[in-house]
Amino acid sequence: MRLTRQTNYAVRILMYCAANDGQLSRIPEIAAAYTVSELFLFKILQPLVEHKLVTTVRGRKGGVKLARPAEEITLFDVVRVTEESFAMAECFENDTADCPLIDSCALNSALREALGAFFEVLGRHSIADLVNDSPAMQVRLGIALPEVRAAIN
Repeated sequence: MRLTRQTNYAVRILMYCAANDGQLSRIPEIAAAYTVSELFLFKILQPLVEHKLVTTVRGRKGGVKLARPAEEITLFDVVRVTEESFAMAECFENDTADCPLIDSCALNSALREALGAFFEVLGRHSIADLVNDSPAMQVRLGIALPEVRAAIN
């Protein structure tokens, strides 16, 4: 299974917010950190807000932050809201009339079991598991260190 670019950047947004010491994160800063367009991140942000993974604050001093603790947001939560289809084969899709083996195919069962195992593993890992509190992690994520942030503000 290959996850989409949206899922990849959704996880990055959440990691950035988790590593940002509880402060509001601004989309332009996140976009610059990952060298991706702000418009692309705003598109990804919408389902994250709808499913209460992040919350937004409007205004000049606004931004985004995690809607709940990073320990409570699993990778499965992110994948579930950012991926459109988990069809691993044509027979997983709604239109299965073309397959003459649909009632007796062991492949369908094996792929469903594999997908279930994939989801189970994602459910065991949180955003917090991906981020540690070290300054090096903040730098890798493109977050200005607190002393740099203080000098800017």
